[in-house]
Amino acid sequence: MESPKPVRRALPKNIGLLELIRAKREWSWKPSVGELKKGFRGWHQRGYLPHFDAPGVTQFVTFQLHDSFPATRRVEFEAILKELGDSAKRRKLEAWLDRGHGECWLRRREVAELVEKILLVTDGRDYRMQAWVVMPNHVHLVVDVWDVPLVKLINGWKGKSSREANKLFGRRGQFWQEDYYDTLIRDEEHLKRAIRYTEQNPLKAFLAKAAREWPWSSARHRNEYEHLPGQHDE
Repeated sequence: MESPKPVRRALPKNIGLLELIRAKREWSWKPSVGELKKGFRGWHQRGYLPHFDAPGVTQFVTFQLHDSFPATRRVEFEAILKELGDSAKRRKLEAWLDRGHGECWLRRREVAELVEKILLVTDGRDYRMQAWVVMPNHVHLVVDVWDVPLVKLINGWKGKSSREANKLFGRRGQFWQEDYYDTLIRDEEHLKRAIRYTEQNPLKAFLAKAAREWPWSSARHRNEYEHLPGQHDE
């Protein structure tokens, strides 16, 4: 059965978000004319969340399936969205995702393998993927952004994987949630924490007993003698 064709909606006018972006632009990195032509926008928004896009940075990114926040549970997740602190909001949203709401299409092996393959197909050419995990209804990744803006990378990954996944399911319609979450990695310690969180997410969600057991993750590719400080597989 085909899903109904998604309705194109205008981005909401979030005044508070617009003011936040303007404030960040006052003191933060600003793209040059050449970088703007490539698509780098520095701090910006797409109507839902603040985003930062610049060359030569590392980002911790999360994007999820479109039904991971079902309308039937709106009262529960809207309370999370009203959280004032970005860190607290993100922690609670990630805990929500780990509960596995929605169809969880990524739980199917052929779909998870498809998504992982698309994430890695130009790794080392357009970007460097430092860590990734494909969960039942979302994806976490830590990526070094080089000369292609993060938003273009994400749109490419989501666009191709949604088309291929919909073919597998014989369906049409929205596959991924429209927006995504990105956090700029500040320093080496922050990087280690982001990689550790990404690779241990299956353990946190009680889907595996060891990080290396989860089939669609960078953890299974790491040399057994190259553990990050504080990372445990048992």
